[in-house]
Amino acid sequence: MLILSRSKGQKIMINDNIVLSVIEVNGDQVRIGIEAPANVTIYREEIYEAIKKQNQDAIEFDEDIQKILQMVIPREKN
Repeated sequence: MLILSRSKGQKIMINDNIVLSVIEVNGDQVRIGIEAPANVTIYREEIYEAIKKQNQDAIEFDEDIQKILQMVIPREKN
């Protein structure tokens, strides 16, 4: 992990197309501005984790449905 110190108004560049700007520092809270291309998705960590959990739950639900359908729908005999 790279750790940098920045003051209000200073920026951090990521590659050639992402800019993080320190907008405000107020006690232990920091406001950060992010400039990135439209195709770059940006989430707060808690939102990202919730999306990952929902996706995993959907996969597990889909697998459960497939198992239930295999038990309910008889397979054709050749």
